[in-house]
Amino acid sequence: MNKGEIFASMVFAFLLLSVGYSSSHEEEEADRITALPGQPNVSFQQFSGYVTVDQVAGRALFYWLTEAVQDPVSKPLVVWLNGGPGCSSVAYGASEEIGPFRLNRSGSGLYINKFSWNILANLLFLETPAGVGFSYTNRSSDLLDTGDQRTAKDSLEFLIRWLDRFPRYKNREVYLTGESYAGHYVPQLAREIIRYNTKAMHPIDLKGIMVGNAVTDNYYDNLGTVTYWWSHTMISDRTYRQLLSTCDFHGQKESKECESLYAYAMDQEFGNIDQYNIYAPPCNNSDGTGFTRRMLRLPHRPYPVFWQFSGYDPCTEKYAEVYYNRPDVQKALHANTTQIPYKWTACSETLNQNWNDTEASILPIYKETIAAGLRIWVFSGDVDSVVPVTATRFSLAHLNLSIEIPWYPWYVKKQVGGWTEVYEGLTFATVRGAGHEVPLFKPRAALQLFKSFLRGKNLPRS
Repeated sequence: MNKGEIFASMVFAFLLLSVGYSSSHEEEEADRITALPGQPNVSFQQFSGYVTVDQVAGRALFYWLTEAVQDPVSKPLVVWLNGGPGCSSVAYGASEEIGPFRLNRSGSGLYINKFSWNILANLLFLETPAGVGFSYTNRSSDLLDTGDQRTAKDSLEFLIRWLDRFPRYKNREVYLTGESYAGHYVPQLAREIIRYNTKAMHPIDLKGIMVGNAVTDNYYDNLGTVTYWWSHTMISDRTYRQLLSTCDFHGQKESKECESLYAYAMDQEFGNIDQYNIYAPPCNNSDGTGFTRRMLRLPHRPYPVFWQFSGYDPCTEKYAEVYYNRPDVQKALHANTTQIPYKWTACSETLNQNWNDTEASILPIYKETIAAGLRIWVFSGDVDSVVPVTATRFSLAHLNLSIEIPWYPWYVKKQVGGWTEVYEGLTFATVRGAGHEVPLFKPRAALQLFKSFLRGKNLPRS
C-alpha cells in the first residue's frame, strides 16, 4: 500500500468514526432532559429515553441518567436496579432512595435529596425487564414468560447499546447496584458482562457490584426469614417450631400445611405492620378504604407479601404513580412514546405473577464474580422482615469465605451506622435501623456505605 492509499484509508476511517460520533451525539442530545415539571434548578445534566434490546419482539428498556453533580467526566458509572421482580427503578431507586430528587406529597413537583448518590457518581437507573415502568414490548407474550435469563441478557444488550449512544462512558469504571430481587439481577448481569468481556473488542470496565437486602438462596433465605420473625417476636414459639418442621424451604411450591402456617403467621400473629420495616407505620389511606397493598411475591417464596413500601413518609409509592402518569412529565422524560395501553405503575403485577425462571441460588455466581476479581459488597437493613439480615447471613455463611477483618461496628456522624465483617473477596455490612429500602430510611448512612464501596475502603471505625 503506497502513501496515498494509506492516507486515503486513514481519512475513510476518520470519516466513519465521525459519522458514528455524530450519530451517537444526536441520539444523546435527543435524550437530554431540559427540566422536569416542578424540578428545582440543578447544575448536573440528565438524560432519559429508550434503548431497543430486541428488534424482532420490539422490546425497549427505559433509562434515566443523572450525571454527577461535579466533574462527571472523572466519576464512575453506577447502574441501579430495583427488584420485585417487576418493580421500577424510577419509582424506588431514583425517586425515594438514591436519586437527586424526591417527590412532594401531591405529586406536583420535586425537591432535592441532599444525600443523593450522584454526589459521588453518575447514576443510570434502568427499568428492567420490559413491562416494568415505561419499558415495553410489542410482543404481549413477553409479559407472561419473563424471568431471570431474559432479564440478564436484555440488560447486557441495553448496556452495550447505551454505551454506543454515550461513547464518553465507554472507558469509565462501571459498578452495578440494587436491592431485593436485584440480588438476582445484579450478580446475573455481572456474570453476563464477565462472559461478554472474554470475546469483546471493547470490554465493559466492570469493577464491582453491591446489593442490599438481597434475595440470594432459596433455602437459606427462607430459613433466615422465619428465624428473623421469631427472634423479633413477630411469631410465636409454636408457629416457629411448626414452620421449621413442616416446610421444605427449597422451592416455590410448598405443601398446603406449610402455606397455611405462613398464612396463619401473617394473618393472626404479625398484626398491622409494614413487613418492609417492622417499626414504621403502614400507609393508611386518608379516605379510610384500607391499606396500599400489592399482592406481589418473591419467586423463591411459597407465599405472597403485602407490598407496602414505606419510610418516614409511608405513602411515597402513591406520589410516584401520580407524578409519572402526568403527560407533561412523560414528555419531559421522553417516556411512553408508543402510548403503552396501561398506566405507569411502580410495580407490575402481571410480570410478578408470571415470572417463569428464577435461579435457586446466587451463591455460585458470587464464587464466579469473586474469582473474576470484582469488588463485592452486600448490605442489609436490619429492620426488614421480607429479606432480613438473618437470611443474608445464613446465605453468605455457605460461601465459606475466610475472614480478613472480624466483625466490628462502623460509624457515621459519631453514631453506630451498623456492623460489618470483611471476608476474602466480599464485604458484608448491616445498616442499623434501616428497612428494606436502606437509602430511604437511613440516607446518610447509605451514602457513607456507598462512598466506602466506591473507594474500596473499609467502613469507618469512628
